[in-house]
Amino acid sequence: MSLVEVEEANPVMASAPIAPYNSSPLGNSSSPNASRESLKMEPLADVAMLPGEERVIDKDIIYICPFNAAVKGKVFITNYRLYFKNTDSEMPVTLDVPLGVISRVEKMGGASSRGENSYGLEITCKDMRNLRFALKQEGHSRRDIFEIIFKYAFPLSHGMQLFAFLSQEKYEENGWNVYEAMEEYRRQGVPNSEWRVTFINKNYELCDTYPTILVVPYKATDEDLKRVATFRSRCRIPVLSWFHKENHAVIMRCSQPLVGMSGKRNKDDERYLDLIREANGTTKLTIYDARPNVNAVANKATGGGYEGDDAYQNAELVFLDIHNIHVMRESLKKLKDIVYPNVEESHWLSSLESTHWLEHIKLVLSGAIQVADKVSSGSSVVVHCSDGWDRTAQLTSLAMLMLDSYYRTLRGFQVLLEKEWIGFGHKFASFPTAFEFNERLLVVILDHLYSCRFGTFLYNCESARESNNVRAKTVSLWSSVNSDTSLYINPFYTPESSRVLYPVASMRHLELWVTYYIRWNPRIQHQQQSPVEQRYKELLVLRDQYLKKLEELQLSDSAPSSTHLTNSSTPNAATPNQRITHLQTPF
Repeated sequence: MSLVEVEEANPVMASAPIAPYNSSPLGNSSSPNASRESLKMEPLADVAMLPGEERVIDKDIIYICPFNAAVKGKVFITNYRLYFKNTDSEMPVTLDVPLGVISRVEKMGGASSRGENSYGLEITCKDMRNLRFALKQEGHSRRDIFEIIFKYAFPLSHGMQLFAFLSQEKYEENGWNVYEAMEEYRRQGVPNSEWRVTFINKNYELCDTYPTILVVPYKATDEDLKRVATFRSRCRIPVLSWFHKENHAVIMRCSQPLVGMSGKRNKDDERYLDLIREANGTTKLTIYDARPNVNAVANKATGGGYEGDDAYQNAELVFLDIHNIHVMRESLKKLKDIVYPNVEESHWLSSLESTHWLEHIKLVLSGAIQVADKVSSGSSVVVHCSDGWDRTAQLTSLAMLMLDSYYRTLRGFQVLLEKEWIGFGHKFASFPTAFEFNERLLVVILDHLYSCRFGTFLYNCESARESNNVRAKTVSLWSSVNSDTSLYINPFYTPESSRVLYPVASMRHLELWVTYYIRWNPRIQHQQQSPVEQRYKELLVLRDQYLKKLEELQLSDSAPSSTHLTNSSTPNAATPNQRITHLQTPF
């Protein structure tokens, strides 16, 4: 393979960019090397085009399918997706890939390459897939499609808009209204005599990666916050994420202190953490540093560091040994290598172990459990990593999921993502009755993290989204989700407002999320969908039958049509309410 051109995702985006092209009508688009008149577009009847989606080019191509060998067909490129459909086989083979999922485009082979299907393109995707296409070698046949995919998959690098800004989808509900910061803080029970709301960051002057509304200790003045910001990486000061209504313990999030090699101290920062501790009378404030100890020490060389015992005498520092984003990416790359395209079952367990993926998941889950347990017992905590982005949000959001049943509802989960991940910049284990939403919601969220169909995950922080007018110019993912919530509802959900979830963070109990990571393998798809989804559907039908029968029994019991039925009741006869309990218990 000769690597001619490669481009990674634009680093200013929280998700991968897509390139929409807004200059030609549907079915009459243009390519860099051909006039509109010379392109003959076939009807794209197999896929519903999105409002605002436009065709760019069609091309005969061969898809090197890893499961069905080489498949002849036609590829359609729009300003939103790459769509392929085979033309030479009874077995339908289709691909529907949002362009934002693409992370690399490479030219495969050259004009003098030998061997069948050795000349073409290889596309690397962020959803665990690699796609290979072959074309004829004469006449630079791949040039036009390569340039179009390259341009539309990385629009910002070509002075073009993201598809989210061109989408014309309309929904009854405005998903941008799902999360209102003040409304969520009031639900938690703040502001109060211990915690206050500050608008010091209303123009993003204190911290350009924090939201405008922050909750801080009542006794801390805005001048205190400014001084603390000078001693925290990227000025990301400790602010409240969650408040325990009963014991008043809190989860605070921030970035590392700027201690440096010389061991600098900041009296304002030390006093500020003491104010957090004093707010609910916590004896010792627990600081959870997500990093391995050795990494935190190494960060001193670049001006960072951690809270030492000598400076923070009323605090206990706990390192959680969670590795940084670079280690996680390498682990995920190894995982991709063993799940796509083929899964080698004879060495599956050893191969999975060698990726260390589940070990990383275990450490994050274990850390979140420690945070939740400490807060549940009445002690306040501070959580940070280096800059307070990825690992911090993983820990705080997972702990909040365990502590607060509201976040386990469909709407509450949306609020959690908006608050802890989107608002403050920047997976889960299932419990069958604890969450109102199902697994499909998680897959949809992950897919649209990259698709750029919605504006929800665009850019890295609130200030960037505001400067690009994302709320006004794009559609929220939650508009789509909430337009048909039945797709994402768990019918076995049982609300329990006071229950704290404590999953078992043990390697023996962790499993790879096959539904997401191995979903492209047809054989695995069949295995996972057959028993689980079929049984799921059967139970839903059975539940509906029971409820219908129950209604009939209630109607017959309430009808005064027979004195025999009325007088024949015995102490052992079940009342309608008792029947409801009995019939609904299994579900």
